[in-house]
Amino acid sequence: MIEGFKKFIARGNMIDLAVGVVMGSAVTTVVDAIVKNLINPLIAMIFGKPNMDGLLAFTFNHATISFGAILSALINFLVVAAAVYFCIIVPINKLRDISSSLLKKHDGKAAQEEKKELSPEEQTVALLQEIRDDLAKDRQAAR
Repeated sequence: MIEGFKKFIARGNMIDLAVGVVMGSAVTTVVDAIVKNLINPLIAMIFGKPNMDGLLAFTFNHATISFGAILSALINFLVVAAAVYFCIIVPINKLRDISSSLLKKHDGKAAQEEKKELSPEEQTVALLQEIRDDLAKDRQAAR
């Protein structure tokens, strides 16, 4: 049972999920700081209140409805979405584009090399040369 648990934890998906949670927490901290120290002061300059929670709020029968709190959460969401998009998604897509173009170039070279197939005699000679080179390396390492 413990071996199965170790395999489950060591799987790539679990590690990716853990990294995602940690990165999400870090992005949330940064976004909260931006909202607290940049957006809320700008709102205070415009509306006269440092927090939008009380903005557009009304109470009826001891129940308070605050459209300002909803607007604040919406702004916070948009800032998080923009941060994730521009700091994570765009660089990853750029990296994928670069790697796929490199793979296409490499695949083209590999196709050209496959066209130059060696005859059985040439393959045998190449294999013997590799063996010779490996033995020479082993001898030098032993000295």
